[in-house]
Amino acid sequence: MSRVAKSPISIPAGVAIELNGQHVQVKGAKGTLSAVLNDRVGVELEGQIINVKPRIEDIAGWMQAGTARAVINNMVTGVSKGFERRLLLVGVGYKAQAKGKVLNLALGYSHPIDHELPEGVTAETPTPTEIILKSANKQLLGQVAANVRGYRPPEPYKGKGVKYADETILRKEAKKK
Repeated sequence: MSRVAKSPISIPAGVAIELNGQHVQVKGAKGTLSAVLNDRVGVELEGQIINVKPRIEDIAGWMQAGTARAVINNMVTGVSKGFERRLLLVGVGYKAQAKGKVLNLALGYSHPIDHELPEGVTAETPTPTEIILKSANKQLLGQVAANVRGYRPPEPYKGKGVKYADETILRKEAKKK
C-alpha cells in the first residue's frame, strides 16, 4: 500500500487547480501544467488541500494513487517555485553558451553542438563550464538535462564530460605495466 498517496497536498497562495474528471490543470505564477490521471485514481479538492485516493482498494490502485499524488505535487511545486538542474562541463576546451532558445556546446568534437531547448525550458550559463536549466515541468526539465548530458557523458578515467552538479563519478585506476 502506498504511503505517498496518503499524505495530502497543500496548495500555496497564487495557485489555482481545476479538476475535470481525470484531467487536472494547475495554474500559477510560473505557468500552466496539466495531466491526465489513471482511471483507478480519484482526486478530491477540499479548500486548499488535495487528497488522492484509489477508487478500488487494491495494490494497483494504491500504486497509481501514489504516482498521481507525486505528479500533482510536482505540478503544484513547479508552477509556484519552479525547478532547476545544474550541469557542469569538465574537460579542456569544453564550454557552453546560452543564446535565447539555443544552447551552444563545445564538447571536444570537430563541430559545435546547437541544442534547441523546448518550450518551457530556459538555460543560463553563469560561467562557460556551468549550465543552469530552469522549468516549471519537472519531467521535461529532467529529459532536457539528460539529452544535454548524453552528448558527452562523463567517462570514468579522467571524469571528462557533461555531468550533473550533484553527481559523483566513480573513478577507475588506469592500466599499469
